[in-house]
Amino acid sequence: MQFRLMLIFIMIIAMSTTKVKNDDPKQSSLPLIGTWRLISGTTITKSDTVVTDYTKGQKMIKIINKTHFAFLRHDLQNGKGSDSAYESGAGTYKLSGNHYTEFLEYCNYREWEGKKFDFTITIKNDTLIQRGLEKVEAANINREIIERYVRVKK
Repeated sequence: MQFRLMLIFIMIIAMSTTKVKNDDPKQSSLPLIGTWRLISGTTITKSDTVVTDYTKGQKMIKIINKTHFAFLRHDLQNGKGSDSAYESGAGTYKLSGNHYTEFLEYCNYREWEGKKFDFTITIKNDTLIQRGLEKVEAANINREIIERYVRVKK
């Protein structure tokens, strides 16, 4: 009887100290979770390349938690200037290694809702680079984008 109790006790201790392997791709080794500020974006449409500096006159952040992402962008003139802008979107994502897929559920550009966007991401120190294709036939969009973000520190 004492042997059985001792064996059960040893098994409980062994099980409580064993690390469980997490196969959830969102729990990748990439430190993706957090708030990111968009610094620059490059848009390549056919042979036309446009680079946008998102630190001048506007601000955009992307917030990523364990299951969802959201992005918000607005101008810094409270919508009063000729460059007034507001964009937002959110949804779920899947991360496998450095392959990041967004499933856009909500967007102020409604024709973008329900779309899937595949990206390759790299993170070095506090910089996130996201590169992939945006294709939305209803909006006549078919382009490559490269976005550079920096982590927002608390």
